[in-house]
Amino acid sequence: MTEPLAIELRGISKAFGPVQANRDISIQVKRGSIHGIIGENGAGKSTLMSILYGFYRADSGEILIGGKPTEIPDSQAAIDAGIGMVFQHFKLVENFTVLENVVLGAEDGALLRPSLAKARRLLRQLADDYEMDVDPDAVIEDLGVGQQQRVEILKALYREADILILDEPTGVLTPAEADHLFRILNGLRDEGKTIILITHKLREIMEITDTVSVMRRGEMTATVRTADTSPEELAELMVGRKVLLRVDKKPATPGDVVLEVENLRVVDDRRVERLRGIDLTIRAGEILGVAGVSGNGQSELLEVLGGYAKGTGTIRVNGQPIDLTGRTSDARSRRARGIAHVPEDRQREGLIMDYRAWENVGFGYHDDPKFGAGFLMDNAALRRDCEGKMERFDVRPPDPNLAAKNFSGGNQQKIVLAREIERNPDLLLIGQPTRGVDIGAIEFIHQQIVALRDQGKAILLVSVELDEILALSDRIAVMFDGRIMGERLPSETDQGELGLMMAGMAGSGVAA
Repeated sequence: MTEPLAIELRGISKAFGPVQANRDISIQVKRGSIHGIIGENGAGKSTLMSILYGFYRADSGEILIGGKPTEIPDSQAAIDAGIGMVFQHFKLVENFTVLENVVLGAEDGALLRPSLAKARRLLRQLADDYEMDVDPDAVIEDLGVGQQQRVEILKALYREADILILDEPTGVLTPAEADHLFRILNGLRDEGKTIILITHKLREIMEITDTVSVMRRGEMTATVRTADTSPEELAELMVGRKVLLRVDKKPATPGDVVLEVENLRVVDDRRVERLRGIDLTIRAGEILGVAGVSGNGQSELLEVLGGYAKGTGTIRVNGQPIDLTGRTSDARSRRARGIAHVPEDRQREGLIMDYRAWENVGFGYHDDPKFGAGFLMDNAALRRDCEGKMERFDVRPPDPNLAAKNFSGGNQQKIVLAREIERNPDLLLIGQPTRGVDIGAIEFIHQQIVALRDQGKAILLVSVELDEILALSDRIAVMFDGRIMGERLPSETDQGELGLMMAGMAGSGVAA
């Protein structure tokens, strides 16, 4: 007997102008299963799921839900068909309560009170059934990201979703929160719900899914039982070549101290203390990885060191103090002191998306004499410089005149990396180096970071990816609530201990 299908897509194609995002894609998702979808950036995963959820309409093809052809012209039609979606960036009203967010858009009538009472009863039942205990009267902005994610799932279940699509659901979770999410998903599957999981983390695919589909360049390349494959095989299917999943590096040989930070404190515009007395050092030829859940001070640390924000305390680079509050406390002065910065958000802080690649490559360094003198810039020299960087960093397409917004996320990141690394800095600050980057580009970016370390440079690496922190770092500092909980050597710790420290639940011993 054939197993029933929750979803079947037949011959789905979608183009945006000359770009063919999806090409004749067919996929079957069994009812009561967890089905993973992986692929590089630009492979077409998000477009395919946006068609299923009604954000886009396919140019051709057919959608079947529960074996029945179904038109999904918009997201309301998707909800009516029993489909819910939990986005990577949550769609919650932050100053509303949990209850109000769950009900919003699904009220039973003009009177709100009956809807709220019904939602309160259902939330209590769902919390008991799926380990999703969330205070219905809590305000969203007061909840941690793990609880906010549960609210998004509860919203979908309140709307009676039988099919849940989750887009990169663990990107902002601690390992313990991710484990809890997986228990929730397993519980939902056991109750007959169907889960579609979009993730770039091969370890999660192997741990939680029953079946996995691989996309490459807008096409479906394979669908396999997870138990019958391996991370190495999936990576090769995604990229079209063998990929080194581990970071190949020699032990560090640290030299002189490049960066010293003592009692660094930052207070934001709302008078909230974001950094609470940070002390750290980084030597030439080593990578200090900073682990932590987003929002625990890592961003503020990068901003102060990079000259984007003010602070108090002491920062020395190569033994010389850095201005933290005065007129020379800015990014330009930091660059003059040998500090390069790859920011966490490449699109907001690293690039001007409507500007061309050669213009972005010159930002921050446009006063270099080789690019002109005075008010006159040598644009041809900037283009030639960009062409060289694109070739060395394998930016695709290698077109200096293409606007930054028209490159994939991985190639946008390569543009920023090329600009900063090739300035031969003494200290590289790098935040979330592979966020939203495909697996092939991750391998390349990791190689560039290790190569810079081996040239004797000091590197401060901030990442929410514990696999990345453990693979790249020579020492690991863990941040929680604006403080450093402690340092560990990668060889003497694991994800479990780091996860506890990230949650503020471990001691602050320092590795020798």
